[in-house]
Amino acid sequence: MRIDAHQHYWRLSRGDYGWLTPALGPIHRDFGPQDLAPLLARHGIARTILVQAAPTEAETAFLLGIAEQDQSVAGVVGWCDFDALDASERIARLSGNPLLVGLRPMVHDIPDENWLARPSLAPAFAAVAAHDLVFDALLRPQHIAPLLAVLDRHPTLAVVVDHAAKPDLISGEIANWREDIAAVAARPQTFCKISGLVTEASAGWTIETLRPVVSHLLAVFGPDRLIWGSDWPVVTLRTDYSRWFEAVAELLAPLPEADRAAIMGGNAQRLYLSHRGRN
Repeated sequence: MRIDAHQHYWRLSRGDYGWLTPALGPIHRDFGPQDLAPLLARHGIARTILVQAAPTEAETAFLLGIAEQDQSVAGVVGWCDFDALDASERIARLSGNPLLVGLRPMVHDIPDENWLARPSLAPAFAAVAAHDLVFDALLRPQHIAPLLAVLDRHPTLAVVVDHAAKPDLISGEIANWREDIAAVAARPQTFCKISGLVTEASAGWTIETLRPVVSHLLAVFGPDRLIWGSDWPVVTLRTDYSRWFEAVAELLAPLPEADRAAIMGGNAQRLYLSHRGRN
């Protein structure tokens, strides 16, 4: 079963998408299941993981409502305030909905680049692990070192790095990223999403722009801990859904069929759905 493990829906009138301004042009409008359904059908994608786009529990409730109504959504990665004094209780409450499969603070928008490493967040991370949720790590390269501290403190926490921590594909200077993401991969509880790469590249990106990153991810994580996602509709700032899908298919073509199937759905099933006891 193919799973798009990273996509978004939003409704602008809700008013809590601080990053989503008119300057983003083509994605500054509402997106819902009716917009994605034809693309899923075209590429034989059965289910999706719907990921938060606003730092509010109200948006998490909005996404869970969509998931309850639309069978294509297998699970929701929501948001919770990890800084709240009652973060553990909030996470416990949210986890009561079986459609919630993970949580994602918007780390790359937090001014303190070392926020992840704050000892005060330990109860929140412990609650995520205790309730069999996945921690989606929305990072840039400078946030990898603090993430390593989290991984060391919480060895049972299931973590997936979104968008491969956004290597700089415009400059092509990824030597430090290569070393740092390999350190993440050395922790056995980590996964990584092949998603969001083209929006870190120039408009003229090609397969060869992406190949060094994907080849390195395969080398350090292996095909059993990589997960494909579209990052739709954000991906449309650089390309369309089909071109991104086809680019990844070309990059993975040398792999055995079983490995390709794992990256394109099996690993997401194992991480997000089997992890929560869902089919």
